[in-house]
Amino acid sequence: MIDKQSAPQYTWGDGCDGWHLVQTPELSIIEERMPEVRQFHHNASQFFYVLLGSLTIEVGGAESILNPWAGMLHQCRGPHQVHNQGAADVEFLVASNPPSHGDRIPAEAVD
Repeated sequence: MIDKQSAPQYTWGDGCDGWHLVQTPELSIIEERMPEVRQFHHNASQFFYVLLGSLTIEVGGAESILNPWAGMLHQCRGPHQVHNQGAADVEFLVASNPPSHGDRIPAEAVD
């Protein structure tokens, strides 16, 4: 059993926090709290699932807003950005297959 209090925690980027709930060579599930930059993944597809707040996901200029208990799959076929446009923190789960660590590239590097 694992929860946020017992999960390995890390920080990255500008004020981002993550908690590894599952970390295997095949699958990564992380609870995150972050503002995020536009990015691109060569290999990882990601599923975002909102727990608290509201998360905006932008792909190809189209924005989708996810509220608590809603999720969205993003395939690794182009730059995307997830961000919080609200006043309160947004907390969400992100499942990546394969794990996205080392696969995240700022979109400016591929534009």
